[in-house]
Amino acid sequence: MALEQYQSDMETCCRCSACKFIPLEKVKGYEPVSICPSITYNDFHAYSGSGRMGIGVAILENRLEYTDKLLDVVYNCMTCGGCDISCKYAMDMEVLKPILETRIRCVENGHTLPVLDRLVASLRTRGHMVPGTKIKSGDWLEGKEAKDYTSQQCEVIFHAGCRTCFNKDMWKVARNTIDLLQQAGVDIGIAGDNESCCGGRAYQMGYKEDAVNQAEKNMAIYRKAGVKTLVTGCADCYHAFKVLYDEFGLKGNLEVLHSTEYLARLIHEGKLKPAKIVKLTVTYHDPCHLGRLGEPYIHWEGTQIPGHIRIFDPPKEFRRGTYGIYEPPREILRSIPGVNLVEMQRIKEYAWCCGAGGGVTESNPEFAAFAAGERISEAENTGAEAIATACPGCETSFGKSIKENDSSLKVYDVIELLYAAVT
Repeated sequence: MALEQYQSDMETCCRCSACKFIPLEKVKGYEPVSICPSITYNDFHAYSGSGRMGIGVAILENRLEYTDKLLDVVYNCMTCGGCDISCKYAMDMEVLKPILETRIRCVENGHTLPVLDRLVASLRTRGHMVPGTKIKSGDWLEGKEAKDYTSQQCEVIFHAGCRTCFNKDMWKVARNTIDLLQQAGVDIGIAGDNESCCGGRAYQMGYKEDAVNQAEKNMAIYRKAGVKTLVTGCADCYHAFKVLYDEFGLKGNLEVLHSTEYLARLIHEGKLKPAKIVKLTVTYHDPCHLGRLGEPYIHWEGTQIPGHIRIFDPPKEFRRGTYGIYEPPREILRSIPGVNLVEMQRIKEYAWCCGAGGGVTESNPEFAAFAAGERISEAENTGAEAIATACPGCETSFGKSIKENDSSLKVYDVIELLYAAVT
């Protein structure tokens, strides 16, 4: 798809500002009601989904120059999809896709941010987006053994992801996952030092060609190894493999599961039994790319019939965030003896972003910290002792915020709590 293909969506926007807030029927109290971190932080309409739709139209009509201020608006977005889901509560139109296509157009025309260029340069030369690190992508194993699917046939594989491989604080989550899968009798395969980035973050930042290249490389390896099921604990990777690869026409019949999906299934089958008590009151954060952006891609070919009312032939089904991965992580938490799950006000498809998406962590860390701090405050208001999530990006973002704000809250991956209850 290209920016031109979303011109009708962008021109349909009536500037109602619904993209800035949770739909009224879903609001649970006076605060919090915002869904978009960008407009909340910058407090100027251009930084909203609606504002960026207007920018997209202006770019198509050559009414804007690529100034530093324009790039500030374009790139100060976590691409979390909150605007898209809130708009679609009442409308049949795309909001996130035009925002992403605007970034792609900026990259194609050479209007990028140096800090993001460095990340993608690392992807092109080293296969991951962590420039300067001396850590290898398989170091997290620390002697743990599993099949190497890059050299032998393997039906079920585990993809750790860059945000786990190159962050030592996240290694335990990946090792816990492997331990649990092997304990349940799963003959799991890994790539170790040969694991390559999924390409999802490159796409979020506008580097679509690099994302497609990564998809082609990875799928070639999976086909050669006979992979049928891919399991990952990273929400960004899950979204890339399940949604983007399908959108690119490259996913084929590959089954993509988040680690919480697979482990919840194994618990239901009686292959894992959480028996040890973990005394903890916890609230759960829905990662954007696992939740509202994690529902399956919907293929559609047809035409839009011109007119005041938008009519699609054949009828077009829109992704509204309803079918993301929401229950498996919660089912795991509820299965653990002693865990008391309490919910925040903004949950599931209306969850507030952790701040780690869209390249913002690297390009505007102050903005990322604001988003994380907002979510930590919301978690504290539940009375929970800890916040659990299912993404290394979210856990890292929350961990920084907790430390910077001297919060007493703890942060865990759901897998860590399950591991404590099983082993």
